Amino acid sequence: MLKGGETYNRRPAYISLGMREIACQGCEPGVEMHRKAATESNEWTFEGWEDLVQEALAEWEECPVCLPEFRETFTVAEQTAREACLEEFIARVEGDLSHPPRSKSGRKALRERLTCAFERFAKTALDLKDNHLALLLNGGFSAIGTQMARWARRFDPSVSHADIYQATRNAWTAGGLQVLLGREMRLTPAIFAYSMLYPYTDNYLDNTEVPSQEKRKFNARIRRRLCGELIPPEHDGEAALWRLFELIEGQYCRADWPQVYASLLAIHQAQENSLRQRGSPPSVCGPDVIRLSFEKGGASVLADGYLAAGALSRDEVQFIFSWGTLLQLVDDLQDIRQDRSEGALTIFTEAAGREPLDGLTTRTLSFGQRVMCRMDQMPVRCQALREMIQKSYTTLVMWSAGEYGELYTTDYLAELETHSPFRFAAVAKRRKQLGKLTGRLARLFEASLEDEKDQSTFPGMPAPFLPITCT
Repeated sequence: MLKGGETYNRRPAYISLGMREIACQGCEPGVEMHRKAATESNEWTFEGWEDLVQEALAEWEECPVCLPEFRETFTVAEQTAREACLEEFIARVEGDLSHPPRSKSGRKALRERLTCAFERFAKTALDLKDNHLALLLNGGFSAIGTQMARWARRFDPSVSHADIYQATRNAWTAGGLQVLLGREMRLTPAIFAYSMLYPYTDNYLDNTEVPSQEKRKFNARIRRRLCGELIPPEHDGEAALWRLFELIEGQYCRADWPQVYASLLAIHQAQENSLRQRGSPPSVCGPDVIRLSFEKGGASVLADGYLAAGALSRDEVQFIFSWGTLLQLVDDLQDIRQDRSEGALTIFTEAAGREPLDGLTTRTLSFGQRVMCRMDQMPVRCQALREMIQKSYTTLVMWSAGEYGELYTTDYLAELETHSPFRFAAVAKRRKQLGKLTGRLARLFEASLEDEKDQSTFPGMPAPFLPITCT
């Protein structure tokens, strides 16, 4: 089963069309990786994996239980003014989408209006500057989102908009790492392929209707293919995955870039281990739960790093792994309700209902500050990117706490709310409003993909690192 009920043999056989085109587009001069361009000083190897995990766990345990110092504090009057800006932005988007244009020129004009409205909102309500918006809109993350959608449609015309967005979130992470590692931010065949693996594999592994034995068989065959064994695919679903692996192999020769494939095996192993968190027995708890989460999150983003650069130093690996663990913690906090309903065990679902989540949330915020300090040691210090990432994870943590207010103490929520640009009740209300617009924005986005083959940006594709776009 795939995608909550789709069978593998329903996956269209024409998904291979466009693969060669994708590979050629991504490997223009200056994009193909060469060994001499990779980081060679103090290159890290996976023999140090256990030390890497233990260091991250120790850092987590060392995080203080008192709230860290926040960059911003807002009065109720300031929050009210920012909420008015948000309301104005949503009203503008609703008005523009109420009568969607049917012509190419009309859609282009609408995109421009939406972009201008977003820029005004981002500057006034979120305090973003021109350098932040340049990263988001001017050939940066937004361009990756648009190109990701085009390549995904060429690879598999049946892929859903939700799956494209899931894959794009990973591509954005890899794009951020490209910047920090001193490379041009752009979508490459390897990053595209790795990002697309998640919709294909996660939907299958998360499907409760698939027997565990079939999932183990599926994972075993993926492992053999990742190890370089050229086994034939058993069905169309596997054929899709095999073609994605070929895109990675086309950019990174196995003999020259062994760490790339070691990183892919590491995330595969972490994914297998994380299945233990689904309906886990009571024995899988405490330190085991946090270790599984750290391995999964850290390995996932570490693979992004290797696909972005080919080779990494120890300092780079330490930052990238810790960033991945932070992203996993934030995701786990956001997904408490869904994880509890599915029986998934995380440090947050384990504690929810037994004790207030104040301490775990504080520790997550403190851990994030340590990750930001590590970012300053990367080859390129991009202050705009650092500020956006810090604003994103901090605000998402606070808003998640506001959404699950019954799991926190009243005083703790009140303190967090003073550091949010919007009050928690307003966030919940506006999030529902934005959710209602998702379908219309998605349809406009799809039409724009057909309108302008060379269009690089589109404001309807949610921007990374912006808390208000995350629903």
